[in-house]
Amino acid sequence: MDTLVHAGAALAVVLLLAFLGRHTARLLRQPEVIGEITLGLAAAPVLIAIGGHGLLDSALPTGVVADLRQVGHIGLALFLAGVGHELRRGARAGRGRAVAVIAAGATLIPLLAGSVVAFWVLAHGGPALRGTAPAPALALLLAVSLTVTALPVLARILAERGLTDTSAGRLALGAALVVDVVTWVLLALALGMAAGGSGRFPRLLAVAAGGVAGLFLLRFLVGLRPVAVLRDRWPWACAVLVACAALGCSYALQRAGLTEFFGAMLLGLALPAEGWERIVALVSAAGRALAPVFFVVTGLTVFARQVEEVPWFAVLLVTGLGIGGKVLGGYAGARLAKEPPLESLRIGVLLNTRGLTELVVLQAGFNAGLLTPAMFLGYVVMALVTTAATGPACAAIDRASSRAPLVTPLPEAG
Repeated sequence: MDTLVHAGAALAVVLLLAFLGRHTARLLRQPEVIGEITLGLAAAPVLIAIGGHGLLDSALPTGVVADLRQVGHIGLALFLAGVGHELRRGARAGRGRAVAVIAAGATLIPLLAGSVVAFWVLAHGGPALRGTAPAPALALLLAVSLTVTALPVLARILAERGLTDTSAGRLALGAALVVDVVTWVLLALALGMAAGGSGRFPRLLAVAAGGVAGLFLLRFLVGLRPVAVLRDRWPWACAVLVACAALGCSYALQRAGLTEFFGAMLLGLALPAEGWERIVALVSAAGRALAPVFFVVTGLTVFARQVEEVPWFAVLLVTGLGIGGKVLGGYAGARLAKEPPLESLRIGVLLNTRGLTELVVLQAGFNAGLLTPAMFLGYVVMALVTTAATGPACAAIDRASSRAPLVTPLPEAG
């Protein structure tokens, strides 16, 4: 009972930190997730700085940390169900050749930039950055981690800036959808290589294929008329059922050998784009409320005891190549798609948004033993900087284009 009360008090403090982080981010005109991630990751190191490891152990003993870890993973699974549904809905945005060309640029050039990071880590990084992971799996993960675009955060930024229904907004959203699908596939490949090399990879492919088959079966079931009636009449009950299904899918895929994050995303992808928005929004909102617990536990696991010094060169290298690769890739793709220069630059800047999706990818790599704590820190800094830079960069583009219209309206239908 004492542990339960202690865990409840710790959870209340974490949620208070999340509230403060969101409020601070809004004051700074940044996405709320920036404040949540920053304060969450910093919580454990701050406790150590104030009172040493004794204070940390008294505030967050092992049993409490285990409880918080479960809560954080529940929140993350519910949030990722919303991400999967956002991917499903985003498939309608910005179709066509332009999206494909932009997505190719925003994937291939960041992959090349990530390969530079991987080469440097493998050749010169040292044990603190290199770790003991298999070189092919580590190289693939380091490259993939520079391709991420946070679709939910991007969608929110587009809505806040009134760009959702513009040509640039739709192209960025459509390209982000393609990029993230490729990212998750390559992440699965990297985790499979780390889990057992080529001998285990066919089994993981079979598990993934089974998950996709289940996706289509679930899509058929939720399309039946009785389910639609239940959805419209009892949305809250349906939201509870969707949440339980997301947790069940996460647990099933985790037990089968894949990261738990895929299961919840597959559940979100299975739900139809139309008619389920409110229900998925309720599930995703619950996940967003609990996700800050995930940040605190991540900070406790990765930074509290294991990073002896900040790897400044790695931080600068990853951040510089992360920004350069994504903005250049998006810009080059948009220019090849015959978009105007400033419009192309805006698309590149928007696709540079990493947000929570980047942290999920990094956590999966860390849990698989691919990322060392120091390398994890370098990529987290990159995720925070790139996401925080999106708003100011868009504002700078607006100022640069003040004498000419920057945003191309969508053509009239018919």
